[in-house]
Amino acid sequence: MSTRKLSVCFATALAAVIIGCSKNDPPRQPSVPVSITTVRRAAVPYVVTANGIAEPMQTVAIEAQVNGILNRVNFSEGQAVQAGQVLFQIDSRPYMAVLDQARGQLARDEAMAANARRDATRYAALVKEGYVTSSQADQAEAAAVSAAATVAADRATVERAALDVANCTIRAPISGRTGSLLVRMGNLVKANSVPPLVVINQIQPILVRFSVPQSQFPDIQRYYRTGTELQVRATPSEGAGIPLTGALAFVDNNVDSTTGTVLLKARFSNPDGAIWPGQYLSVALQLYVDPNALTLPAPAVLTGQQGTYVYTVDTTGTARQRPVQVARTVDTVAVIASGLREGESKVTIKGVPR
Repeated sequence: MSTRKLSVCFATALAAVIIGCSKNDPPRQPSVPVSITTVRRAAVPYVVTANGIAEPMQTVAIEAQVNGILNRVNFSEGQAVQAGQVLFQIDSRPYMAVLDQARGQLARDEAMAANARRDATRYAALVKEGYVTSSQADQAEAAAVSAAATVAADRATVERAALDVANCTIRAPISGRTGSLLVRMGNLVKANSVPPLVVINQIQPILVRFSVPQSQFPDIQRYYRTGTELQVRATPSEGAGIPLTGALAFVDNNVDSTTGTVLLKARFSNPDGAIWPGQYLSVALQLYVDPNALTLPAPAVLTGQQGTYVYTVDTTGTARQRPVQVARTVDTVAVIASGLREGESKVTIKGVPR
């Protein structure tokens, strides 16, 4: 074989190798845009989060205290009512008749008692002069005392009859919102019947009950005992609406041995009725504020098989993974326990660098 042919074959083979090697080289990964932040000190509240459910401040089942025909209903279902407002009117005529009769009996017995007392007074004077015996005087005194007792019983009967008349007018004992009307006008209602006429829920203010693990109870108890008002925020579980701010109002006196939790209740003024009884809410109880917490935006902290970490960018522009310990996360802020120092910059918060 000639030298020229050998050179051509070698060149062809070399080109094939070069082309083959080029095809096996992996494509270069495109750069990923990232955003960076700086580790800062900031005031961050210490909060305990839980799921809660709203309940009325008070619930009153309105029941009739007397039997009778329901003449009038003075409210609409679901209406807000004020304490003392007339809700129902029961026919009072039968009870007025009983009251008038009791008053008449009282007047008659009062007259008889007055006469018996005068007789007893006269007999007491006559027995001293010997005109009547002591036995007669004693009988007159006993009659006067008996008549006075009858008057006292009559007065109690009048008071009872007057109370029955008053109970024909049913008033709201608390301010709140009425529920479904369970008895309609014209029906015969009975005293202490079931179901009640209507149920009133007081929702201004309103309570939100929630439970926390017993492991968090010592901290809660320590701050609650100081008498300082502990702030509680409640947000509808579906995420709609603005969080409302209230205060811790109740700490149960025992730990539920079944669940290992402690029941708490927070009180909210609820002026616009944004919280409704039975509504589920996300609750955040603030115990204190750490004025000097080491913080990062929460999205900067990632989680892997080895735990939590962040990406930092060094002076050469190289991204490096660094393990960190997160003390807690509050809303969009992560409080760093270890792994970073104040002032460290170029911690990525958007995108994963390569």
